Amino acid sequence: MDNRLILASSSAYRKQLLQKVCPTFDCINPDIDESPKHGETPEQLVLRLAEQKALAGQTLFPKHLIIGSDQVCCINGEIVGKPGNHQNAVAQLKAASGQAITFYTGLALYNSDTQQMQSLVDTFEVGFRELSDNLIEHYLNVEQPYNCAGSFKSEGAGIVLFKHLRGDDPNTLIGLPLIKLCRLLESQGFRLLA
Repeated sequence: MDNRLILASSSAYRKQLLQKVCPTFDCINPDIDESPKHGETPEQLVLRLAEQKALAGQTLFPKHLIIGSDQVCCINGEIVGKPGNHQNAVAQLKAASGQAITFYTGLALYNSDTQQMQSLVDTFEVGFRELSDNLIEHYLNVEQPYNCAGSFKSEGAGIVLFKHLRGDDPNTLIGLPLIKLCRLLESQGFRLLA
């Protein structure tokens, strides 16, 4: 297949990640309802949303590979979103202090020519140190990660908050499982780095 690739995401982080393996692609805003359904697990939610995002561009791009991805962060089994402000970020980091939290990232690759969907869920665990109020305040003032689920940037100063990171692909934590995406793209005849 020609290198006709679409990223169905408005995330600047996902765009930066995809540029590592594919310098040329287009982005669309999938504009879908991301509300969880009653009784939906985090894994079910991110898989459904990733697939819906990938399908959102199928009529506009009839002969393309379309990537959809979605991520949630769970602290003590509860889904937490992007904090949006300082107060919510403080609350999220206090809840994460001393805990291991899990990120679930859904990934979907839709071939709009063959109408084939490939999708999966990748997980990543972040173990937090015991965080003092002073460290939380100082970190948030330095990085202001208010648009990041979990209230931190692992690729930035957030590293000072952690006891451990566990997962197959550090890109998964940022929002796009590149190792697994590369395998999916190759299975569709897509040339990486082209």
